[in-house]
Amino acid sequence: MRRRIGSGAFATVWLAYDEHLDSPVAIKVLADNWTGDLHIRQRFVEEGRFLRKVESPHVVTVYDAGELSDERPYLVMAYADQGTLADRLELSGLEPSQALTVITQVGCGLTALHDRGVLHRDVKPANVLFRTVESARGAQVVAMVGDLGLGKAMDMSSRLTMVGGTPTYVAPEQAQGEGLDGRADQFSLAALGYYLLAGRQPFHHTTLAAAEDPAPPPPMDIGNPKAEAVVLKALSKDRADRFDDVESFTSALVEALGGQVEEAPLAWVPADPDLTQAAARPAETDRLDGSAQPAAPARRRRLPWLVAGIVAVAGGFGIGWAAEQSATSERTVEDATGTIEVTVPESWTAQVDPERWLPPLEGQTEQPAIATGSRPGWNSVDDPAPGVFVGLLRGEKLPSRVPQHFACESDGEPIKDQQGGDESMTVFFTGCPGADVIAERVVQLTSNRVLWVQVASDDERTARRVLGSVTTYGF
Repeated sequence: MRRRIGSGAFATVWLAYDEHLDSPVAIKVLADNWTGDLHIRQRFVEEGRFLRKVESPHVVTVYDAGELSDERPYLVMAYADQGTLADRLELSGLEPSQALTVITQVGCGLTALHDRGVLHRDVKPANVLFRTVESARGAQVVAMVGDLGLGKAMDMSSRLTMVGGTPTYVAPEQAQGEGLDGRADQFSLAALGYYLLAGRQPFHHTTLAAAEDPAPPPPMDIGNPKAEAVVLKALSKDRADRFDDVESFTSALVEALGGQVEEAPLAWVPADPDLTQAAARPAETDRLDGSAQPAAPARRRRLPWLVAGIVAVAGGFGIGWAAEQSATSERTVEDATGTIEVTVPESWTAQVDPERWLPPLEGQTEQPAIATGSRPGWNSVDDPAPGVFVGLLRGEKLPSRVPQHFACESDGEPIKDQQGGDESMTVFFTGCPGADVIAERVVQLTSNRVLWVQVASDDERTARRVLGSVTTYGF
């Protein structure tokens, strides 16, 4: 009884029902195109070994491991029916009490890993999973640390210089390829804590090189100097200036925030049978070995590429551009590959970047994109201005929602339509800071490519004109 619930660069995840456990489980299977890569295969197997070393409610449990008939390894794991922290933050930010609960529970998971000599090395919202637990209080969620694809034994990390991690959350010593200890995970957890408590990232690094020598993060402005001091101490560039371990950090944060932690927050995502039940028992042709596709298509709740606001496309936009010269008040700009074209008010060409972008989703590769705005820094979170981003990314279906903009006063109903015969969805947000209107549009351009358009404008009329001018070539 199984169906596919997700896939990434290296693995496919299936939902199944374990009759012995009387519970749904997630089965993670190495992608067949990586079977012959011994390095990737070893990383996959090591993830299971690391996770099986730990018995903690805050570390994803691995129940079983093995190999399919085609020699691909698989892991049978606890199913996170409440999705990830990244999913949750797409809905809205957390209340301080919820944030503290998540930080401390993730801290417990990391401490359990560290006690068994394992580093996580990639703490971020997408790797914090939530699972429903029934208790006397009702349905509650428990945070778990998952995805140890970059995990390493501490004794190995002290000898090897293998650089990896997510730039926004990675510790400087990790970005530099130095030997690591638990204080690297502490830094990442503190960066996550800063984000949850302050509502914004402490850093906006787009590369590991940028994370090697980070500037001090800006003030958190959370109205609690003691708590802010705790988080900033754990974010110290020099690991010697941080807390001795993760538990010391989380304990100090709890004390600074009042000394009490909610045991578990009430479930915040309504139960959805389609997401918590496996499909009917598969036919003989529907097997995990990849010989056939599932009988029923996967329904995905997690939409990791839909990050909120313009921050997803803010990093690294340059000044160079190619524009069609015109004597009118509009200009048509195109990307460096000649794939995308958009017509904008001439005032929106103060900063134009025609270079490819890397969508923030595991397994994506660089795709054509064009960004153009009314001034340098137009696409920053703190000081936005009119402009447009258009980019391609891999995707076999439209998402169920577009990026949310919580700083805007209101948002309209999703408009589902056809754009040139292609399925699309558009949402207009109004009363937004810096640019009164933000328009989000996603278009299923081909069977495996999605077009994403994000327009920030002073008025809806201009936003609609820019949306309507987007043209793609070669599809």
